[in-house]
Amino acid sequence: MLSIVNSTALNGLEGHLVRVEVDVSNGLPAFDLVGLPDASVKEARDRVRSAIRNAGFEFPVKRITVNLAPADIKKEGSMYDLAIAVGILAATEQLDPVACGRYAFIGELSLNGGVRGVAGVLPNVLAACDNGIIPVVVPLDNAGEAALAPNAEVFPVSSLNQLAGFLRGETEIPPHRVKADEIWRSKEDRLPDLSTVRGQHAARRALEVAAAGGHNMLMVGSPGSGKTMLARCLAGILPEMGFEESMETTKIYSLAGLLRPGMPVVASRPFRAPHHSASAVSLVGGGKFPRPGEVSLAHNGILFLDEMPEFGKDCLEALRQPMEDGVVTISRVNASITYPARITLIGACNPCPCGYHGDPLKQCCCTPVQIKKYLGKISGPILDRIDISINVPRLTYEELNEDRPAEPSAAVRERVAKARKIQEERFRGSGIWCNAHMTGAQAREYCRLSGEAGALLKSSFKQFRLSARAHDKLLKVARTVADLAGSETVEAEHLAEALQYRRPDPPGR
Repeated sequence: MLSIVNSTALNGLEGHLVRVEVDVSNGLPAFDLVGLPDASVKEARDRVRSAIRNAGFEFPVKRITVNLAPADIKKEGSMYDLAIAVGILAATEQLDPVACGRYAFIGELSLNGGVRGVAGVLPNVLAACDNGIIPVVVPLDNAGEAALAPNAEVFPVSSLNQLAGFLRGETEIPPHRVKADEIWRSKEDRLPDLSTVRGQHAARRALEVAAAGGHNMLMVGSPGSGKTMLARCLAGILPEMGFEESMETTKIYSLAGLLRPGMPVVASRPFRAPHHSASAVSLVGGGKFPRPGEVSLAHNGILFLDEMPEFGKDCLEALRQPMEDGVVTISRVNASITYPARITLIGACNPCPCGYHGDPLKQCCCTPVQIKKYLGKISGPILDRIDISINVPRLTYEELNEDRPAEPSAAVRERVAKARKIQEERFRGSGIWCNAHMTGAQAREYCRLSGEAGALLKSSFKQFRLSARAHDKLLKVARTVADLAGSETVEAEHLAEALQYRRPDPPGR
Protein backbone atom coordinates (compact mmCIF):
# COMPACT_ATOMS: atom_id res chain seq x y z
CA MET A 1 0.00 0.00 0.00
CA LEU A 2 1.12 3.56 -0.73
CA SER A 3 0.93 6.47 1.70
CA ILE A 4 2.06 10.08 1.33
CA VAL A 5 2.89 12.44 4.22
CA ASN A 6 4.50 15.88 4.29
CA SER A 7 7.82 17.25 5.49
CA THR A 8 10.15 20.07 4.39
CA ALA A 9 13.68 20.70 3.16
CA LEU A 10 15.89 23.78 3.27
CA ASN A 11 18.20 25.29 0.68
CA GLY A 12 19.94 27.87 2.83
CA LEU A 13 17.01 29.65 4.49
CA GLU A 14 14.69 28.97 1.56
CA GLY A 15 12.28 26.13 2.30
CA HIS A 16 10.63 23.54 0.07
CA LEU A 17 7.80 21.08 0.67
CA VAL A 18 8.89 17.43 0.64
CA ARG A 19 6.44 14.61 -0.05
CA VAL A 20 7.46 11.48 1.82
CA GLU A 21 6.05 8.66 -0.33
CA VAL A 22 6.10 5.23 1.34
CA ASP A 23 5.30 2.04 -0.54
CA VAL A 24 5.01 -1.26 1.35
CA SER A 25 4.71 -4.26 -0.95
CA ASN A 26 5.24 -8.00 -0.98
CA GLY A 27 8.74 -9.25 -1.74
CA LEU A 28 12.03 -9.88 -0.09
CA PRO A 29 12.36 -7.75 3.08
CA ALA A 30 14.19 -4.50 2.25
CA PHE A 31 14.15 -0.86 3.30
CA ASP A 32 15.23 1.52 0.51
CA LEU A 33 15.50 5.32 0.77
CA VAL A 34 15.63 7.36 -2.45
CA GLY A 35 15.26 11.04 -3.33
CA LEU A 36 18.82 12.38 -2.92
CA PRO A 37 19.25 11.65 0.83
CA ASP A 38 22.57 12.23 2.55
CA ALA A 39 24.21 9.77 4.95
CA SER A 40 22.32 11.02 8.02
CA VAL A 41 18.99 10.58 6.23
CA LYS A 42 19.92 7.03 5.14
CA GLU A 43 20.65 6.19 8.79
CA ALA A 44 16.96 6.84 9.46
CA ARG A 45 16.25 3.25 8.35
CA ASP A 46 17.74 1.82 11.55
CA ARG A 47 16.29 4.49 13.83
CA VAL A 48 12.80 4.17 12.36
CA ARG A 49 12.81 0.37 12.49
CA SER A 50 13.80 0.27 16.17
CA ALA A 51 11.50 3.17 17.14
CA ILE A 52 8.42 1.53 15.57
CA ARG A 53 9.09 -1.81 17.23
CA ASN A 54 9.95 -0.39 20.65
CA ALA A 55 6.86 1.84 20.58
CA GLY A 56 4.69 -1.28 20.33
CA PHE A 57 3.82 -1.10 16.62
CA GLU A 58 4.36 -3.75 13.98
CA PHE A 59 7.23 -3.17 11.58
CA PRO A 60 6.37 -4.83 8.23
CA VAL A 61 8.63 -7.66 7.09
CA LYS A 62 8.14 -6.62 3.48
CA ARG A 63 9.75 -4.51 0.80
CA ILE A 64 9.63 -0.87 1.90
CA THR A 65 10.50 1.94 -0.53
CA VAL A 66 10.60 5.53 0.71
CA ASN A 67 10.87 8.35 -1.83
CA LEU A 68 11.62 11.91 -0.69
CA ALA A 69 10.17 14.02 -3.50
CA PRO A 70 11.20 16.15 -5.29
CA ALA A 71 14.28 14.06 -5.93
CA ASP A 72 16.46 16.91 -7.22
CA ILE A 73 16.68 18.66 -3.81
CA LYS A 74 19.32 17.47 -1.34
CA LYS A 75 17.83 16.07 1.88
CA GLU A 76 20.00 16.47 4.99
CA GLY A 77 19.77 15.70 8.68
CA SER A 78 17.65 13.50 10.91
CA MET A 79 14.47 15.58 10.72
CA TYR A 80 12.77 13.11 8.31
CA ASP A 81 12.63 10.25 10.87
CA LEU A 82 9.18 11.17 12.13
CA ALA A 83 7.67 11.59 8.66
CA ILE A 84 9.10 8.26 7.46
CA ALA A 85 7.81 6.43 10.53
CA VAL A 86 4.31 7.92 10.16
CA GLY A 87 4.35 7.06 6.45
CA ILE A 88 5.16 3.40 7.21
CA LEU A 89 2.44 3.20 9.87
CA ALA A 90 -0.04 4.77 7.44
CA ALA A 91 0.97 2.42 4.60
CA THR A 92 0.44 -0.60 6.87
CA GLU A 93 -2.95 0.81 7.99
CA GLN A 94 -1.85 1.17 11.62
CA LEU A 95 -2.70 4.87 11.22
CA ASP A 96 -5.27 6.61 9.03
CA PRO A 97 -3.51 7.78 5.81
CA VAL A 98 -6.01 10.64 5.35
CA ALA A 99 -5.38 12.01 8.85
CA CYS A 100 -1.62 11.70 8.40
CA GLY A 101 -1.70 13.56 5.08
CA ARG A 102 -3.07 16.74 6.68
CA TYR A 103 0.10 17.46 8.67
CA ALA A 104 3.77 18.18 8.07
CA PHE A 105 6.10 16.16 10.31
CA ILE A 106 9.51 17.29 11.56
CA GLY A 107 11.58 15.43 14.14
CA GLU A 108 14.22 12.84 14.95
CA LEU A 109 13.36 9.50 16.53
CA SER A 110 15.24 7.79 19.33
CA LEU A 111 15.43 4.00 19.42
CA ASN A 112 12.77 3.78 22.15
CA GLY A 113 10.23 5.76 20.13
CA GLY A 114 10.90 9.16 21.67
CA VAL A 115 10.95 12.33 19.52
CA ARG A 116 14.07 14.47 19.76
CA GLY A 117 14.59 18.09 18.83
CA VAL A 118 16.35 19.05 15.59
CA ALA A 119 17.99 22.18 14.20
CA GLY A 120 16.26 24.49 11.75
CA VAL A 121 12.67 23.95 12.92
CA LEU A 122 11.56 27.59 12.53
CA PRO A 123 12.53 28.01 8.84
CA ASN A 124 11.09 24.54 8.13
CA VAL A 125 7.75 25.42 9.74
CA LEU A 126 7.67 28.69 7.78
CA ALA A 127 8.35 26.68 4.60
CA ALA A 128 5.44 24.34 5.38
CA CYS A 129 3.09 27.29 5.93
CA ASP A 130 4.23 28.96 2.71
CA ASN A 131 3.27 25.76 0.86
CA GLY A 132 -0.19 25.59 2.41
CA ILE A 133 0.48 23.05 5.19
CA ILE A 134 -0.63 24.93 8.31
CA PRO A 135 -0.76 22.14 10.96
CA VAL A 136 2.79 20.99 11.75
CA VAL A 137 3.96 18.30 14.18
CA VAL A 138 7.30 19.12 15.82
CA PRO A 139 9.36 17.79 18.74
CA LEU A 140 8.39 19.11 22.15
CA ASP A 141 11.87 20.63 22.56
CA ASN A 142 11.32 22.82 19.47
CA ALA A 143 7.75 23.91 20.23
CA GLY A 144 8.70 27.46 21.30
CA GLU A 145 10.59 28.42 18.16
CA ALA A 146 8.10 26.66 15.87
CA ALA A 147 5.21 28.64 17.36
CA LEU A 148 6.89 31.89 16.30
CA ALA A 149 5.80 31.16 12.72
CA PRO A 150 2.73 33.31 11.98
CA ASN A 151 -0.49 31.36 11.24
CA ALA A 152 1.13 27.96 11.96
CA GLU A 153 -0.71 25.41 14.10
CA VAL A 154 2.09 23.74 16.03
CA PHE A 155 1.49 20.38 17.71
CA PRO A 156 4.42 19.34 19.91
CA VAL A 157 4.96 15.63 20.62
CA SER A 158 7.44 13.78 22.81
CA SER A 159 6.95 10.23 21.55
CA LEU A 160 5.67 8.19 18.63
CA ASN A 161 2.95 6.70 20.86
CA GLN A 162 1.67 10.16 21.78
CA LEU A 163 1.58 11.13 18.10
CA ALA A 164 -0.28 7.94 17.16
CA GLY A 165 -2.90 8.59 19.82
CA PHE A 166 -3.31 12.15 18.53
CA LEU A 167 -3.74 11.05 14.90
CA ARG A 168 -6.29 8.42 15.96
CA GLY A 169 -8.24 11.01 17.96
CA GLU A 170 -7.56 9.26 21.26
CA THR A 171 -5.22 11.94 22.67
CA GLU A 172 -5.72 15.69 22.55
CA ILE A 173 -2.70 17.92 21.87
CA PRO A 174 -3.60 21.62 21.95
CA PRO A 175 -1.74 23.86 19.47
CA HIS A 176 1.26 25.45 21.11
CA ARG A 177 1.21 29.25 21.48
CA VAL A 178 3.85 31.73 22.53
CA LYS A 179 3.51 35.35 23.62
CA ALA A 180 6.13 37.41 21.87
CA ASP A 181 5.81 40.28 24.37
CA GLU A 182 6.71 37.99 27.27
CA ILE A 183 9.70 36.61 25.39
CA TRP A 184 10.99 40.11 24.69
CA ARG A 185 10.58 41.11 28.34
CA SER A 186 12.48 38.03 29.47
CA LYS A 187 15.50 38.67 27.25
CA GLU A 188 18.85 38.81 29.00
CA ASP A 189 21.29 41.68 28.54
CA ARG A 190 24.73 40.47 29.47
CA LEU A 191 26.66 43.15 27.61
CA PRO A 192 28.73 45.69 29.55
CA ASP A 193 27.35 49.19 29.98
CA LEU A 194 29.16 52.25 28.67
CA SER A 195 29.06 53.69 32.18
CA THR A 196 31.76 51.15 33.12
CA VAL A 197 34.18 52.62 30.56
CA ARG A 198 36.61 55.12 32.09
CA GLY A 199 37.97 57.94 29.97
CA GLN A 200 38.16 57.28 26.20
CA HIS A 201 35.72 60.11 25.45
CA ALA A 202 36.72 60.31 21.77
CA ALA A 203 36.30 56.55 21.35
CA ARG A 204 32.88 56.66 23.06
CA ARG A 205 31.75 59.35 20.65
CA ALA A 206 33.03 57.32 17.68
CA LEU A 207 31.03 54.32 18.92
CA GLU A 208 27.91 56.47 19.03
CA VAL A 209 28.44 57.66 15.46
CA ALA A 210 29.11 54.08 14.27
CA ALA A 211 25.93 52.83 15.96
CA ALA A 212 23.81 55.68 14.61
CA GLY A 213 24.87 55.24 10.99
CA GLY A 214 25.71 51.52 10.85
CA HIS A 215 29.33 52.37 10.04
CA ASN A 216 32.14 49.83 10.16
CA MET A 217 34.90 50.87 12.55
CA LEU A 218 38.56 50.08 13.25
CA MET A 219 40.16 50.74 16.64
CA VAL A 220 43.94 50.94 16.93
CA GLY A 221 45.59 51.02 20.33
CA SER A 222 48.13 49.42 22.62
CA PRO A 223 47.23 46.31 24.67
CA GLY A 224 44.98 47.05 27.64
CA SER A 225 43.64 50.35 26.33
CA GLY A 226 40.04 49.06 26.32
CA LYS A 227 39.35 48.19 22.68
CA THR A 228 37.51 44.95 23.45
CA MET A 229 35.43 46.54 26.21
CA LEU A 230 34.39 49.36 23.87
CA ALA A 231 33.42 46.89 21.14
CA ARG A 232 31.26 44.89 23.55
CA CYS A 233 29.55 48.08 24.70
CA LEU A 234 28.52 48.89 21.12
CA ALA A 235 25.81 46.21 21.07
CA GLY A 236 24.20 47.90 24.07
CA ILE A 237 23.71 51.24 22.31
CA LEU A 238 22.24 49.88 19.09
CA PRO A 239 18.45 50.27 18.75
CA GLU A 240 16.41 47.29 19.91
CA MET A 241 15.55 44.78 17.22
CA GLY A 242 12.13 44.88 15.64
CA PHE A 243 10.01 41.77 15.05
CA GLU A 244 11.12 41.27 11.44
CA GLU A 245 14.80 41.66 12.32
CA SER A 246 14.41 39.27 15.22
CA MET A 247 12.73 36.65 13.04
CA GLU A 248 15.47 36.90 10.41
CA THR A 249 18.19 36.38 13.00
CA THR A 250 16.25 33.64 14.81
CA LYS A 251 15.90 31.66 11.57
CA ILE A 252 19.67 31.67 11.14
CA TYR A 253 20.30 30.60 14.74
CA SER A 254 17.62 27.89 14.43
CA LEU A 255 19.31 26.53 11.30
CA ALA A 256 22.66 26.52 13.11
CA GLY A 257 21.13 24.86 16.19
CA LEU A 258 22.24 27.70 18.48
CA LEU A 259 18.96 28.74 20.09
CA ARG A 260 19.23 28.60 23.87
CA PRO A 261 16.88 26.36 25.91
CA GLY A 262 13.92 28.37 27.18
CA MET A 263 14.67 31.27 24.82
CA PRO A 264 13.28 30.34 21.38
CA VAL A 265 13.88 33.78 19.85
CA VAL A 266 16.94 35.99 19.40
CA ALA A 267 15.59 39.17 20.99
CA SER A 268 18.90 41.02 21.46
CA ARG A 269 21.28 42.08 18.72
CA PRO A 270 23.93 39.39 18.27
CA PHE A 271 27.57 40.03 19.11
CA ARG A 272 29.95 37.55 17.50
CA ALA A 273 33.68 37.59 18.23
CA PRO A 274 35.44 34.70 16.40
CA HIS A 275 39.06 33.88 17.29
CA HIS A 276 41.71 34.95 14.79
CA SER A 277 42.51 31.29 14.09
CA ALA A 278 39.06 30.86 12.48
CA SER A 279 38.98 29.54 8.91
CA ALA A 280 37.33 31.35 6.02
CA VAL A 281 34.54 28.74 5.95
CA SER A 282 33.72 29.20 9.64
CA LEU A 283 33.76 32.97 9.17
CA VAL A 284 31.58 33.39 6.07
CA GLY A 285 29.88 29.98 5.90
CA GLY A 286 30.08 27.05 3.53
CA GLY A 287 31.44 23.54 3.85
CA LYS A 288 30.46 20.32 2.07
CA PHE A 289 26.91 20.87 3.27
CA PRO A 290 26.74 24.69 3.50
CA ARG A 291 25.99 26.19 6.88
CA PRO A 292 25.88 29.85 7.99
CA GLY A 293 29.15 31.27 9.29
CA GLU A 294 29.98 33.89 11.90
CA VAL A 295 29.17 36.77 9.56
CA SER A 296 25.59 35.46 9.12
CA LEU A 297 25.24 34.68 12.82
CA ALA A 298 26.03 38.37 13.39
CA HIS A 299 23.18 39.42 11.06
CA ASN A 300 21.50 42.60 12.39
CA GLY A 301 24.27 42.85 14.98
CA ILE A 302 28.01 43.14 15.38
CA LEU A 303 30.93 41.10 14.07
CA PHE A 304 33.99 41.89 16.19
CA LEU A 305 37.42 40.93 14.86
CA ASP A 306 39.94 41.32 17.67
CA GLU A 307 43.60 41.28 16.57
CA MET A 308 42.35 41.85 13.03
CA PRO A 309 45.76 41.60 11.27
CA GLU A 310 46.19 38.09 12.74
CA PHE A 311 43.24 36.75 10.73
CA GLY A 312 44.19 34.90 7.57
CA LYS A 313 44.25 36.87 4.36
CA ASP A 314 41.61 34.63 2.81
CA CYS A 315 39.34 35.25 5.82
CA LEU A 316 39.55 39.02 5.57
CA GLU A 317 39.17 39.11 1.80
CA ALA A 318 36.10 36.88 2.05
CA LEU A 319 34.42 39.68 4.03
CA ARG A 320 34.32 42.01 1.04
CA GLN A 321 30.97 40.79 -0.35
CA PRO A 322 29.12 40.73 3.02
CA MET A 323 30.39 44.21 3.89
CA GLU A 324 29.33 45.56 0.51
CA ASP A 325 26.09 43.66 -0.22
CA GLY A 326 24.83 42.51 3.18
CA VAL A 327 24.56 38.88 2.02
CA VAL A 328 26.83 35.83 1.70
CA THR A 329 26.48 33.76 -1.48
CA ILE A 330 27.91 30.23 -1.35
CA SER A 331 28.14 28.51 -4.73
CA ARG A 332 28.32 24.77 -5.18
CA VAL A 333 28.04 22.52 -8.23
CA ASN A 334 24.37 21.72 -7.67
CA ALA A 335 23.17 24.83 -5.84
CA SER A 336 23.82 28.43 -4.89
CA ILE A 337 22.84 29.39 -1.33
CA THR A 338 22.45 32.91 0.02
CA TYR A 339 22.50 33.80 3.72
CA PRO A 340 21.77 37.31 5.03
CA ALA A 341 24.76 39.11 6.55
CA ARG A 342 23.83 42.71 7.32
CA ILE A 343 26.43 43.51 9.96
CA THR A 344 28.39 46.27 11.61
CA LEU A 345 32.05 45.22 11.48
CA ILE A 346 34.25 46.33 14.37
CA GLY A 347 37.96 45.62 14.07
CA ALA A 348 40.66 46.07 16.68
CA CYS A 349 44.41 45.87 16.32
CA ASN A 350 47.67 47.00 17.87
CA PRO A 351 49.61 49.81 16.20
CA CYS A 352 52.57 47.46 15.62
CA PRO A 353 53.62 43.83 16.27
CA CYS A 354 54.84 44.57 19.80
CA GLY A 355 51.82 46.79 20.44
CA TYR A 356 53.54 49.89 21.80
CA HIS A 357 54.22 52.18 18.84
CA GLY A 358 53.40 55.70 20.00
CA ASP A 359 52.85 54.58 23.60
CA PRO A 360 53.98 57.26 26.09
CA LEU A 361 55.22 54.76 28.69
CA LYS A 362 56.65 51.77 26.82
CA GLN A 363 59.14 51.95 24.01
CA CYS A 364 58.34 50.26 20.69
CA CYS A 365 60.93 47.75 19.48
CA CYS A 366 59.56 47.39 15.94
CA THR A 367 61.17 48.73 12.78
CA PRO A 368 59.14 50.76 10.25
CA VAL A 369 59.28 47.79 7.87
CA GLN A 370 57.80 45.48 10.50
CA ILE A 371 55.04 47.97 11.29
CA LYS A 372 54.24 48.38 7.60
CA LYS A 373 54.13 44.62 7.08
CA TYR A 374 51.94 44.10 10.17
CA LEU A 375 49.32 46.74 9.31
CA GLY A 376 49.55 45.81 5.63
CA LYS A 377 47.84 42.51 6.44
CA ILE A 378 44.59 44.48 6.34
CA SER A 379 44.28 45.13 2.62
CA GLY A 380 43.28 48.39 1.02
CA PRO A 381 39.90 47.10 -0.24
CA ILE A 382 38.95 46.07 3.30
CA LEU A 383 40.09 49.41 4.75
CA ASP A 384 38.07 51.19 2.06
CA ARG A 385 34.97 49.55 3.50
CA ILE A 386 35.71 50.82 7.03
CA ASP A 387 34.20 54.28 7.58
CA ILE A 388 35.60 55.15 11.00
CA SER A 389 39.16 54.65 12.25
CA ILE A 390 40.21 55.83 15.69
CA ASN A 391 43.19 55.59 17.99
CA VAL A 392 42.49 54.26 21.49
CA PRO A 393 45.29 55.60 23.73
CA ARG A 394 46.48 54.24 27.04
CA LEU A 395 44.47 55.51 30.01
CA THR A 396 46.11 57.72 32.58
CA TYR A 397 45.77 57.17 36.34
CA GLU A 398 43.54 60.22 36.64
CA GLU A 399 41.16 58.89 33.95
CA LEU A 400 40.95 55.47 35.61
CA ASN A 401 40.06 57.00 38.98
CA GLU A 402 37.86 59.92 38.00
CA ASP A 403 34.82 60.30 40.24
CA ARG A 404 32.43 61.71 37.68
CA PRO A 405 30.10 58.88 36.50
CA ALA A 406 30.23 58.13 32.78
CA GLU A 407 27.11 58.37 30.60
CA PRO A 408 25.21 55.04 30.57
CA SER A 409 24.35 53.06 27.47
CA ALA A 410 20.63 53.82 27.80
CA ALA A 411 21.16 57.57 27.28
CA VAL A 412 23.38 57.01 24.25
CA ARG A 413 20.96 54.43 22.81
CA GLU A 414 18.16 57.01 22.96
CA ARG A 415 20.14 59.43 20.77
CA VAL A 416 21.11 56.62 18.40
CA ALA A 417 17.47 55.54 18.08
CA LYS A 418 16.41 59.09 17.16
CA ALA A 419 19.10 59.27 14.47
CA ARG A 420 18.07 55.87 13.09
CA LYS A 421 14.45 57.04 12.97
CA ILE A 422 15.50 59.98 10.81
CA GLN A 423 17.30 57.60 8.46
CA GLU A 424 14.32 55.23 8.26
CA GLU A 425 12.15 58.11 7.08
CA ARG A 426 14.83 59.29 4.66
CA PHE A 427 15.34 55.91 2.99
CA ARG A 428 11.79 54.58 3.23
CA GLY A 429 11.07 52.28 0.29
CA SER A 430 14.67 52.23 -0.96
CA GLY A 431 15.80 49.03 0.78
CA ILE A 432 18.45 50.96 2.73
CA TRP A 433 18.32 51.07 6.51
CA CYS A 434 21.18 53.41 7.47
CA ASN A 435 23.58 56.06 6.14
CA ALA A 436 26.50 53.63 5.74
CA HIS A 437 24.70 51.84 2.90
CA MET A 438 24.04 54.91 0.76
CA THR A 439 25.26 54.80 -2.83
CA GLY A 440 27.42 57.61 -4.18
CA ALA A 441 24.42 59.20 -5.88
CA GLN A 442 22.37 59.02 -2.69
CA ALA A 443 25.22 60.51 -0.67
CA ARG A 444 25.22 63.54 -2.96
CA GLU A 445 21.43 63.78 -2.80
CA TYR A 446 20.98 63.52 0.96
CA CYS A 447 24.23 65.04 2.24
CA ARG A 448 23.48 68.68 1.53
CA LEU A 449 26.41 70.84 2.67
CA SER A 450 26.29 74.37 3.96
CA GLY A 451 28.53 76.90 2.24
CA GLU A 452 31.19 76.69 4.96
CA ALA A 453 31.08 72.89 4.95
CA GLY A 454 31.44 72.83 1.16
CA ALA A 455 34.54 75.00 1.34
CA LEU A 456 36.01 72.73 4.04
CA LEU A 457 35.35 69.63 1.94
CA LYS A 458 37.00 71.19 -1.10
CA SER A 459 40.16 72.11 0.81
CA SER A 460 40.25 68.70 2.54
CA PHE A 461 39.87 66.89 -0.77
CA LYS A 462 42.99 68.61 -2.10
CA GLN A 463 45.01 68.50 1.13
CA PHE A 464 44.40 64.80 1.92
CA ARG A 465 44.27 63.71 -1.74
CA LEU A 466 40.97 61.90 -1.20
CA SER A 467 39.70 59.29 -3.64
CA ALA A 468 36.10 59.23 -4.84
CA ARG A 469 35.31 56.40 -2.38
CA ALA A 470 36.92 58.32 0.50
CA HIS A 471 34.96 61.42 -0.51
CA ASP A 472 31.64 59.55 -0.35
CA LYS A 473 32.61 57.84 2.89
CA LEU A 474 33.34 61.23 4.46
CA LEU A 475 29.93 62.52 3.39
CA LYS A 476 28.15 59.48 4.89
CA VAL A 477 29.83 59.85 8.27
CA ALA A 478 29.19 63.61 8.27
CA ARG A 479 25.52 62.92 7.47
CA THR A 480 25.32 60.63 10.53
CA VAL A 481 26.91 63.27 12.76
CA ALA A 482 24.36 65.78 11.48
CA ASP A 483 21.52 63.31 12.17
CA LEU A 484 22.71 62.93 15.77
CA ALA A 485 22.62 66.73 16.05
CA GLY A 486 19.15 66.87 14.47
CA SER A 487 20.36 69.02 11.58
CA GLU A 488 18.93 68.77 8.06
CA THR A 489 22.09 70.30 6.58
CA VAL A 490 25.63 69.04 7.04
CA GLU A 491 27.45 71.91 8.72
CA ALA A 492 31.20 72.55 8.91
CA GLU A 493 31.46 71.15 12.46
CA HIS A 494 29.81 67.90 11.34
CA LEU A 495 32.23 67.52 8.46
CA ALA A 496 35.18 68.40 10.71
CA GLU A 497 34.23 65.61 13.12
CA ALA A 498 33.96 63.15 10.22
CA LEU A 499 37.46 64.17 9.09
CA GLN A 500 38.78 63.16 12.52
CA TYR A 501 37.63 59.60 11.88
CA ARG A 502 39.72 59.21 8.73
CA ARG A 503 42.34 56.46 8.84
CA PRO A 504 45.79 58.03 9.23
CA ASP A 505 48.57 56.54 7.15
CA PRO A 506 50.53 54.07 9.30
CA PRO A 507 54.29 54.44 9.78
CA GLY A 508 56.20 53.25 6.79
CA ARG A 509 53.23 53.22 4.42
